[in-house]
Amino acid sequence: MIFFIMQMSPIGVKQMDTDELRTKLQNKEVQLLDVRTENEFAGHSIRGAKNIPLHTLKKRIIELNPSIETAVICQSGMRSLKASKLLQKHNFINVKNVRGGMNNWK
Repeated sequence: MIFFIMQMSPIGVKQMDTDELRTKLQNKEVQLLDVRTENEFAGHSIRGAKNIPLHTLKKRIIELNPSIETAVICQSGMRSLKASKLLQKHNFINVKNVRGGMNNWK
């Protein structure tokens, strides 16, 4: 039960659902970071997403704009949570983890 609660409300990381993400992408209000592997990304991705696999994010973080809202997505929401925390440590001002990841994208 505790594990479930922590997944639903990770401390210090804001969440967004896929409906909110879709709206923000349509309005060009967010940069979307997909931290899945290159193979996962090639198989199915969201138009406009930037693919930087989690294991390369520290080296490639300069490819992102820290001053605009950043939505982070992976397959289920766990890798993107780690990536969101890393971005916050690097002073990104508005980072949101996409709840449920690509599993919830329709």
